[in-house]
Amino acid sequence: MAKPHKDRSLKGRIKGALRLKQAVALVWKCAPKLTVANICLMWVQGLLPLAQLYLMKLIVDGVTAGFTGPDKQAAFRSVGTYIVLTALLALSMVGLRSIATLVSEAQSFYVSDYVSDFLHERSVAADLEHYENPTYYDMMHRAQQEAMSRPLKIVNGLAGLGQSAVSLVAIGGLLASLHWAVAIVAVLAAVPGVAVRLRYSGKMYEWQRQKTQTERRSWYHHWMLTDGSYAKEVRLFSLGQRLRDRFREIRRQLRFERLRLMKSQLRADLIVQGVTSVAIYATYGFIAVRTITGTITLGDLVMYFQAFQRGLGALQGVLGSLAGLYEDNLFLTNLQEYTNLQPRVVDSSSPVPVPSPIRQGFVVEHAAFKYSAGSKLALDDVSLELAAGEVLVLVGENGSGKTTLAKLLCRLYDPTVGRITLDGRDLREYRVADLRRNIAVIFQDFARYQLSARENIWLGNHDLPLVDRRIEDAAEESGAASVIAGLPRGFDSVLGNWFEDGRDLSLGEWQKVALARAFLREAQIVVLDEPTSALDPMAEHQIVETLGRLCAGRTAIIISHRLSAVRLANRIAVLEGGRLIEHGTPSELLACGGRYAHMMQLQRSALEPR
Repeated sequence: MAKPHKDRSLKGRIKGALRLKQAVALVWKCAPKLTVANICLMWVQGLLPLAQLYLMKLIVDGVTAGFTGPDKQAAFRSVGTYIVLTALLALSMVGLRSIATLVSEAQSFYVSDYVSDFLHERSVAADLEHYENPTYYDMMHRAQQEAMSRPLKIVNGLAGLGQSAVSLVAIGGLLASLHWAVAIVAVLAAVPGVAVRLRYSGKMYEWQRQKTQTERRSWYHHWMLTDGSYAKEVRLFSLGQRLRDRFREIRRQLRFERLRLMKSQLRADLIVQGVTSVAIYATYGFIAVRTITGTITLGDLVMYFQAFQRGLGALQGVLGSLAGLYEDNLFLTNLQEYTNLQPRVVDSSSPVPVPSPIRQGFVVEHAAFKYSAGSKLALDDVSLELAAGEVLVLVGENGSGKTTLAKLLCRLYDPTVGRITLDGRDLREYRVADLRRNIAVIFQDFARYQLSARENIWLGNHDLPLVDRRIEDAAEESGAASVIAGLPRGFDSVLGNWFEDGRDLSLGEWQKVALARAFLREAQIVVLDEPTSALDPMAEHQIVETLGRLCAGRTAIIISHRLSAVRLANRIAVLEGGRLIEHGTPSELLACGGRYAHMMQLQRSALEPR
């Protein structure tokens, strides 16, 4: 994993600022043609100010000559020519500046879109286990925090660095022609301000890293106050004021610490600006003395005055751009830190396709799993078999490991210990994409896509055309067709309430849409996590029959506590505390009078009249 730059000395920060390879490579990769155009514009824009200074000198010298000389007409002609040339040059500079702005904006769009796409790619590729880890969320937050704004700063920083560097070389040569010390003073006047910026850039970066979780906590409170999924409880439990108070307190803490850091930087800046001002006006005095003694002309004085101002500005621009790029490199370090996370659930060196049809089924051999190094085992030494075409129902209390086992069978995780085979091969030998293509899964916290009803179902098998008739057939099979028929635009109606004209559904209706995705999948393996949990009794009775058709001829894993779903089972596995305590057919487990029999008796008792 990439580590942030740790050398906090000024020398270390300067080295960090000069590490331009990452930023240049990023900008070039996103838009090479625009980068070439920007480089050309930088060179031209960097050199034109020198021509402008020289024309201003000629104007002043021409006016002086006309004032003291006998030929006024010649002076008028020459000064007029210089003024016209200066005006044309100024117009050219304005036009070039506008073009450069357009090019930079276009570049920033490309870079921003590339960074966003890259983050999306890495987020999808990241193992599911990362989403169980707060450290991952910290890294993702840091990477995403400036993903939309920082690319523009990188582009503008590189453009500003190039333009200022060209101007600096040209104007530095001009100042050195007056006296070498003038160029040295310009350098010495600019360096302290940049040193302050570099120092505080590093401090701000370290502060932001330390406060990542606090920042995320403020975002979470904002989300609870504004997201619809919390709206009912926020109102019924009168949580609004409490959450607002917590949000304000977190923001007050962050604001206080950040402003304290910024005030410290401001004090240092004021001291530096005072020293810089002394150097600037001392140089002006030196140039004025040279003019009074006749060493240089009045036009030279104007030229050197402006050259010194612009040279100092160019040098500050170069050093300021380097300081900005130091900040950019810190951001790129955050991005690199996030993207360096390597997935563990990957294809083997020689992956094989999933057999079609599956003939033997799954065998779980002494599998154990824990979500993180310091956590307890979510599964502990589990062994069981699931023959091809069988329906296995996993039962047990919440937290017993049922969903974890289902995720291992889908290879969303790999076992920490032991292995799982399919048709005699370790799941790790199969191509990951091919394995998942053969699995239709609906988890209890299924996704509710704020898309059209047709797209919601089509996502279950998005290799099909969006207009494929099988989408409607899947809706019929799951019972979602009657729900969709009641929407204003049928299958083209947007579901959910995020977008205009969207229609939200009840939890049970959403579940029917999710089940339609499973029907459309045409997979060999079906995984259903509490498939009837959100349905009313009548709908549950209907959907269980539908689930029977869905599981027919397929290898199925169902997580359920409901008696209705248990009727579909060929085999039952009872989990408790991550361990498999019972395994067999429903009749076998009822006959042995163990944990499963006790659970079923409790459910029947709950349904009996009192």
